[in-house]
Amino acid sequence: MINEIIRTGLYDREFLVQYTNSAELVNMDENSTEYGMFLRFEVPKEEGCFDPQNKLWWDRDLNKPISTHTPGADPFLMGDFQLADGTPVKPAFQLLKERVEEYTPEWAEDITGIPAETIKRLAHEMGITARDEKIELPIAWTDVWDNEHESVTGNPVSFHAMRGLAAHSNGFQTIRAMGILMSILGTIDRPGGFRHKAPFPRPIPPCPKSPNSPDDVQPNTPLNGMPLGWPADPDDLFVDEKGEPVRIDKAFSWEHPLSVHGLMYNVITNAHRGDPYRIDTLLLFMANMAWNSSMNTDNVRKMLNDKDEDGEYKIPFIVVADAFQSETVAFADLVLPDTTYLERHDVMSMLDRPISEYDGPVDSVRIPVVPPTGECKPFQEVLIELGSRLKLPAFTTEDGKRKFRDYPDFVTNFETAPGSGIGFLAGWRGKGGEKQMRGEPNPNQWKMYEENNCVFHHEMPKSYQYMRNWNQGYLQWAQGNALTRYDEPINCHIYSEVLQKFRLAAQDKNPGGRVPPERLRKRIETHFDPLPFYSEPLESQLTNKHTYPLNAITQRPMAMYHSWDSQNAWLRQIHTYNYLHLHPQTARAAGIEDESWMWVESMHGKVRCLSRYSEAVEPGTVWTWNAIGTASGAWNLDGSANESKQGFLLNHVIGEELPANEAGEHLSNSDPVTGQAGWYDVRVRIYPAGKEEAAETFPQYDDMPAVPGTPTRRKWQQYFAGKFSKGAK
Repeated sequence: MINEIIRTGLYDREFLVQYTNSAELVNMDENSTEYGMFLRFEVPKEEGCFDPQNKLWWDRDLNKPISTHTPGADPFLMGDFQLADGTPVKPAFQLLKERVEEYTPEWAEDITGIPAETIKRLAHEMGITARDEKIELPIAWTDVWDNEHESVTGNPVSFHAMRGLAAHSNGFQTIRAMGILMSILGTIDRPGGFRHKAPFPRPIPPCPKSPNSPDDVQPNTPLNGMPLGWPADPDDLFVDEKGEPVRIDKAFSWEHPLSVHGLMYNVITNAHRGDPYRIDTLLLFMANMAWNSSMNTDNVRKMLNDKDEDGEYKIPFIVVADAFQSETVAFADLVLPDTTYLERHDVMSMLDRPISEYDGPVDSVRIPVVPPTGECKPFQEVLIELGSRLKLPAFTTEDGKRKFRDYPDFVTNFETAPGSGIGFLAGWRGKGGEKQMRGEPNPNQWKMYEENNCVFHHEMPKSYQYMRNWNQGYLQWAQGNALTRYDEPINCHIYSEVLQKFRLAAQDKNPGGRVPPERLRKRIETHFDPLPFYSEPLESQLTNKHTYPLNAITQRPMAMYHSWDSQNAWLRQIHTYNYLHLHPQTARAAGIEDESWMWVESMHGKVRCLSRYSEAVEPGTVWTWNAIGTASGAWNLDGSANESKQGFLLNHVIGEELPANEAGEHLSNSDPVTGQAGWYDVRVRIYPAGKEEAAETFPQYDDMPAVPGTPTRRKWQQYFAGKFSKGAK
């Protein structure tokens, strides 16, 4: 698509010049330690987490390099140039053009099955729409370079993507390509295009950093860095003196340098192996790691029970916080009974993932509507209690006393820094609730949220609502309210210098800095490409595709998406068991009848399940819902319930690690850049189950016994208002 838009000249040149790094000059001297880096007219000792305006363009009129955004400058987007000292340079857009030349519509047709003519037609429609059907709103605004604009214009083309792109080991570069497609069409934060929601946009990369040395972890001392951060170069990685991982999940290491969400799905496997070290306690919450939150589920369950040669558990003590009798509860040494969303206070905070609108920040709360059952306690309260009893600095006063009474008190009074006025909630701040976004803690904040439908919405001035990456008014407002540290422009990165820094390290062009272990150099050099590229998923490269010819994917249904607090009985009745959906052509070729028992097998394992024909499924793919099939007796269901006898879990055939290869024996089955799990990369084969086989899913497990305090299970359930209330007839 990018190839076709560039080839036909349908890209937005003005947007690319003014609001991206497309015209910035890149050093093309392969012998230089600055190879692939942008040319600068000055290099400050320490650049902040923003794009310093110190890069160079090649001006068309002057025919020489000039600082970016010089008034009246008109830079080349394409071409080859040479500095006075002989250094060859090219604009970043020229490098993009060269990169995508091999990615023709015909090339894409061979991989996707989408006809080349369809791809060309879609590219043409997007380009023409963006160019000729612009939206113009009479909203004046000023950019960060002090240029005043009388209106906001928009190119009405927008995209949406989630796990379909992300849940692959090539997902990062694929999503980068989509971001670049949006950028060359000029659709970023403009009417009709991709719109930001607060706290976005953020610098690239954002400012917070994780620890970068084992010395940053000391007993009785706060962690020297964020648990999850954004490395900007190899010196930000959390590795030891040999370049090996420090964290149990191996995040922020050379194996997965930009793993800003961590690699939770590898923790149990690594802890079981003692790689990089043994642990004594595993605390699990908000995830069902003995079932649908894990890959390789059958073996992970064995790891949780496995013992070493001395007869001791390899993971000695397991604590599980759960509101339900999930599969993971069965492996717990200690269960902390959690609450449902109806029984606790919750916040959707600006400090995490708020529910903002395009016109301004929005956050929200949940207020409990019923008291907790029995001894259940919201897990947030458990964390506050642990922090207070351990006397962690954030939870105690200077004289060592408890700082917060409970979780609601913590939400009300916590500030990101003493006196910052920034807390979990942005609404009704100030002692009387008269302030927005920033202000002193308000003792009545929860009540004010409750009186306002539990939602705070700050609508920004119209002049702040568009072009926020470069909108002077918005950036100054965002800095004043701590949404960003700097009011500098946030240019779209057509070319990623951040990735190039890691690649240079792999090429021994990082003088005095860190370099990856030898086994990972090729991997880093390949995948940390400053321009997007296509590569076959890592597991697929290591799989015999003749033996396993089909792709298999699994995803949660909406009713089960957050399984830790949405397991309402009436929702479960919508999905009592799941099928493997497959195209009739694919099924018939394998001898599989509709709604019959069948096997789906990968190199990691196999499951027996029910088939369901669907012409909506691509012939080379099979898919099913996740989180419907359960282990026998889990979730307080009868051992013979449909969920365990007819429902199944595809996770059994998905590996959490790649097969041993030149980069290592135990690498996560994840994107080598971000560590995003390759949930959708597994290859399978299918065949009918034998007539003599049991008419139930495989694998099956012994019934999970009820935990102490479990109430008697009703044999039937009806849902009518007041049916079970006192005095009902």
